[in-house]
Amino acid sequence: MNTDVILALLGIGFVAFVALLLVIKNVLYVCQPNEVLIFSGRQRRTADGKLYGYRIIRGGRAIRIPLFETVDRMDLTNMIIEVQVKNAYSKGGIPLNIQGFANIKVPGEEPLLNNTLERFLGRGREHIMKTTRETLEGNLRGVLSTMTPEEVNTEKETFAKRLTDEAEHDMSKLGLVLDTLKIQNVSDEVGYLDAMGRKRSAAIRRDALIAEAYSQAQAAEFRWTNTRNAEVATLESQMQIAAKENERRVADAQSRRGALIAQQQAEVQALIAQATGEVAMQEARIEQVRRRLHADVIQPAEASRRKAEEEAKGAASLVIEQGRATASVLARIAENYNKGGTSSRDVLLMQKLVPLFQRLAGTIGTLKIDRLTVLPHRTGAGDTGPGLGARLIETSEQVRAVTGVDLGKVLRDRLGDDTARPSGQPPPVPSR
Repeated sequence: MNTDVILALLGIGFVAFVALLLVIKNVLYVCQPNEVLIFSGRQRRTADGKLYGYRIIRGGRAIRIPLFETVDRMDLTNMIIEVQVKNAYSKGGIPLNIQGFANIKVPGEEPLLNNTLERFLGRGREHIMKTTRETLEGNLRGVLSTMTPEEVNTEKETFAKRLTDEAEHDMSKLGLVLDTLKIQNVSDEVGYLDAMGRKRSAAIRRDALIAEAYSQAQAAEFRWTNTRNAEVATLESQMQIAAKENERRVADAQSRRGALIAQQQAEVQALIAQATGEVAMQEARIEQVRRRLHADVIQPAEASRRKAEEEAKGAASLVIEQGRATASVLARIAENYNKGGTSSRDVLLMQKLVPLFQRLAGTIGTLKIDRLTVLPHRTGAGDTGPGLGARLIETSEQVRAVTGVDLGKVLRDRLGDDTARPSGQPPPVPSR
């Protein structure tokens, strides 16, 4: 009984494990690097606030919720599309045939991937390639109508760039990415491009002939230029020779002029040296005369001056000693004079007047006195000075001595002798 139960349990467990594996295989999805998984059936809100009814898994694994979600796969590998347009009119009305190819793919990032899922989810790659081809052909015709055949044929890179710029806008709306777009061939059925090629070939041949003629002309010009340069070089060399000859002549003339200048300078220097010698000789003579004068005149005069100075110093010392002695005597006389009073003054006066009287008496000689008038010193007992008569006589004598006018005579002539002399007035002193 126990063995049967164990076997039954093992069988049930095995069946359950197999069933679990089958369930996991049905609900577990693994996403490859070159694809995306779209789980549809449940709504989700993105970071920008939009609400979508699917979720996207790129790389890794995810579990599908049974009965609520369905899973679709979308390939992200490149799709090569051949683009071909026939009889597409270019600018100028020339129909052209264009052949090229483009590489497109489904983007793996949002939000372009959302546009791709909205338009191509559940569709095959053939439908995506057909839609892309038709879109690119339309873009190709639109860009072709703005360019001339010459521009399309010669500027294929520019044509492809303009086509890529215009196609990227439409591709982004479809949710596709245009990696590359190349133009392989441009042709036409009316022979316009062939004619243009022949025209270009003719232009190339013409340019080659022009270039050949230009090169020949340049060669001839170079030959003539070389000849001219040679002639010019010859003339320049001759001019240089002539210039050197002129420089030599100028140098000779400058040398002769320098020689003449040196000769004249030598003569002038000789004269200057002679004049300098004369000046030196005259200076020697002047020095000789100066020394002679110094010996004959200056030294004797200096000796006389020193002698006179010594004599003057001796006389001055004698005068100084005499002055000192006189000052000492005068000091003693003044001292005695101050001690003696009036008598000392009279004695001193008489000592000074006696020699003076002697000299005056010696010079006058014999005098004849006609009249001598002695005036009294005092006229009254109370008078301290000379009287009126004495003053009048003194005044009259002084006027006569100064001006020579005798006032008494003038009064006598005018008033008479009795009226001119007042009563009691003594007669005037007669003139000496």
